[in-house]
Amino acid sequence: MNNSVKMPPSAGKAAVEQEIRRRSRRSFLLAGAAALAGLGGWRWLISRPTEAGVPWPLRRVLEANRQLSAEYFSHAHLAPVFANQRARMPRTNGSAGMQSALDPAAWRLRVRGFAPQGSPASSQEFTLADIQALPKVEMVTELKCIEGWSTIVHWGGARLADFVARYPLATRSGTLSQSAEKNDLASYVGLATPDGGYYVGLDMASALHPQTLLCYEMNGQPLTEKHGAPLRLVLPVKYGIKYLKRIGTIAFTNQRPADYWAERGYDWDAGH
Repeated sequence: MNNSVKMPPSAGKAAVEQEIRRRSRRSFLLAGAAALAGLGGWRWLISRPTEAGVPWPLRRVLEANRQLSAEYFSHAHLAPVFANQRARMPRTNGSAGMQSALDPAAWRLRVRGFAPQGSPASSQEFTLADIQALPKVEMVTELKCIEGWSTIVHWGGARLADFVARYPLATRSGTLSQSAEKNDLASYVGLATPDGGYYVGLDMASALHPQTLLCYEMNGQPLTEKHGAPLRLVLPVKYGIKYLKRIGTIAFTNQRPADYWAERGYDWDAGH
């Protein structure tokens, strides 16, 4: 004989619906609490004092990323190279610092040398012919944009390292050979467009990387105005935000230079 009590179907259904409602209310309350916590956290974050235009907690994260990147950076690490036939014309992307009219004949690269603290820095001007007189390097590498797209491009130009070796403006001693003096070589280099509207900063190791070019050709042709003529920067180990178009000035320094996109919340190093 079975002594168990059977509940009517309607009662069982009601119990299930009650449990569903209970769990739904609980989920709603938990989601609401999480949303409020997230909103409170965001309000706290954006109310923090800024460093270089970014709330300091985010800047600390970016600096940690930069430090990690610097520690693992090596001249032996090269960006992949590709066959010439895979090269394409990249997007022009970005016109900051390129609003003024370009007169190729009048263009000059102005370089401010490294100097001891308190001493005036020497400066020199260079023509495009001066850059083209350096050993020419051609490479087919991938231009990667922080927006998520990439294009394989055939670049032609002179290594920034060869420019530094030929014109020793990056050292205090002003010598071509290795100096025994501590801190003879500048720690950083800053580059900007002629009007100063766009600017990037590099640590010296990145500047002297064998794939860092002062580029005057793209896919076998001289640079177009929209792509940075007459001279642009190319760094295949970094994202395209560092590929400064229409270089106007270069300055060697021991103080980390300002960087256009770092001031807008991006990683100063911008390596990948």
